[in-house]
Amino acid sequence: MRAILLTPDDRVLLMRVDYGTGDWWITPGGGAEPGETAEQTLRRELAEELGFALPALGPLVWRRRVAMTLRQRRWRQSEDYFLIETPDFVPVIRNAPEAGAIREFRWWSLPEMRHTGERLAPAALPRIVLDYRANGPPGSPPEIEIVED
Repeated sequence: MRAILLTPDDRVLLMRVDYGTGDWWITPGGGAEPGETAEQTLRRELAEELGFALPALGPLVWRRRVAMTLRQRRWRQSEDYFLIETPDFVPVIRNAPEAGAIREFRWWSLPEMRHTGERLAPAALPRIVLDYRANGPPGSPPEIEIVED
């Protein structure tokens, strides 16, 4: 589960991470523990990674399935992206198991995301936010983006 944390002035919080394949800017979140709902997963992950108390689960705005090689292992993961409107805040890592991979946090504007040479995941993030601002949450579950390296 992933959270697109969006401020009223259209900035999105991203984390710069390196899992051994170079830097990526990703949205906060992570995998579900056995028996967790999407909301429970995001509450736990956002508290661990950001010190953020999730007020309520926002709408599901994007889904993707990723297949990649990482540390000489083949990984497949499913990611559901929920949009959460929030004022900006200063993230503080509380107890994230992957804290060693997190290099920094940054609030990105839409123009910065659209014109950066940095690697963003998902690459469609600026479009996702623009679609949400223009049309509101999707009326039905979003189609699934398939990404394979």
